[in-house]
Amino acid sequence: MNFEQFQNQSRLYVIGALEPEEVEEFEKARKKFGKKAEDFITKCYDLHEAFALSLRPAKSSAAIKDRLMAMVKAKKES
Repeated sequence: MNFEQFQNQSRLYVIGALEPEEVEEFEKARKKFGKKAEDFITKCYDLHEAFALSLRPAKSSAAIKDRLMAMVKAKKES
């Protein structure tokens, strides 16, 4: 595996999309490329986290909110 292939695999590795046999090959390449590989993986994780934080949460329904408030009220009463 060359470094360009490693970079492509790194993106999939970070999101957990590699098959078990691909992970084994990826880990070998990770050792082979050393610090350069670790730096790239760190960048991938950073981008993944930034993307996840940029997503808007789904709006909660009134029913979920009512259920949560009922649970809180019941907890206070006990």
